Amino acid sequence: MQINAPKGTQDILPAQIRRRHYAESVIRDVCRAFGYREIRTPTFEHTELFSRGMGETTDVVQKEMYTFADKAGRSVTLRPEGTAGVVRAYIENGMSSLVTPQKLYYHGPMFRYENVQRGRYREFWQFGCEILGVAGARADVEIISILAMFFFKLGLLKVDLRINSIGCPKCKPAYHALLREFIGARLGGLCDDCRTRFEKNPMRALDCKQETCKKILAGAPLSLDHICPECADHFEALKAGLSELDIAYKIDKTIVRGLDYYTRTVFEFMSENIQSLGSSICGGGRYDSLVSLCGGPDTPGVGFSVGIERLLMELDSYGVELPAPERVDIFLIAVGERAKTYAAQIVNRLRAAGRSADMDLLDRSVKAQMKYADKLGAALTAVIGDDELKKGALVIRDMDTGSTREVPMENLYLELI
Repeated sequence: MQINAPKGTQDILPAQIRRRHYAESVIRDVCRAFGYREIRTPTFEHTELFSRGMGETTDVVQKEMYTFADKAGRSVTLRPEGTAGVVRAYIENGMSSLVTPQKLYYHGPMFRYENVQRGRYREFWQFGCEILGVAGARADVEIISILAMFFFKLGLLKVDLRINSIGCPKCKPAYHALLREFIGARLGGLCDDCRTRFEKNPMRALDCKQETCKKILAGAPLSLDHICPECADHFEALKAGLSELDIAYKIDKTIVRGLDYYTRTVFEFMSENIQSLGSSICGGGRYDSLVSLCGGPDTPGVGFSVGIERLLMELDSYGVELPAPERVDIFLIAVGERAKTYAAQIVNRLRAAGRSADMDLLDRSVKAQMKYADKLGAALTAVIGDDELKKGALVIRDMDTGSTREVPMENLYLELI
């Protein structure tokens, strides 16, 4: 019986991996330029971390988490997102006592049980950044500017930044009361999920994907119109900071994001590509209460996450040219046992020096080895046989131009490094 990959997962084959490597290397370079350091957290965590931090009424916690009991009966969950794990690591490892702010980035697989569709998987990869320890809006600007620079370097020039503020614990209660009054008068027509969210976090209803709910709630009061003076000042500072860096933005009062831990700033980068118009590429925001909610000291935070699969789809739809695949620098075609020994020694020395070198392992003919070298995309080839060993020199061929040059064997290694 053939065993297939589980639904919602995918094999990332060697021919595809270079695209990921390229995108990942670009954003890592950008993060390093901004002074961010990598953090790696476990693939699974105690379930309470996500239910407490993300909110029990969120779709992720209610419907999409891969949760199970381990052999000791403890409830654990495959991570559905990265921020909660980073915050847990920050608390558990006493990182609040280190230099402030802590500027961190992560990359790895996440897991959500959701409907499988183009660009959406149950195991997917995310890249994210977090700043912990800064309450001011300049941290929000920096997080957004990382993404803006990343997209620019990738060649994604038609992306639309949209920003909003959803308030803080000081102004949210009054807004939630106003929102409950509006939603309560229309509760009968809403879906079961929205009726559940109505009591615990009415703002979650505004993020419902059901078309019926969207129409019913179209005239709901919006958070940006009801934020306190401190949140308004923060939002003005955010706008000013983005303008200082010439980062274009639009105010979108309907953005609420899908997780409960967000406060004040929320944002999304939307695609202007006709093939994915109105679709979010990535998003993020501020979460000033999450660290204390998870048992740590009061610590403001702001961050983003970007899905790698969604990003690669966007690169494809824009027709962005990625760098050519890495090539084998030289392929040595050996004929005879003495030649194979010599070739193996040269190949090993070249590899130790950081060059990509290869040779045949299957005792193929010279013609077959030539074809194999061509399939590998070798930049240079050279045949080593009895004649070459006797002469003490061999001919190196440039596979792109067809030009050749003779090199004494005693100089071969120095010639190629």
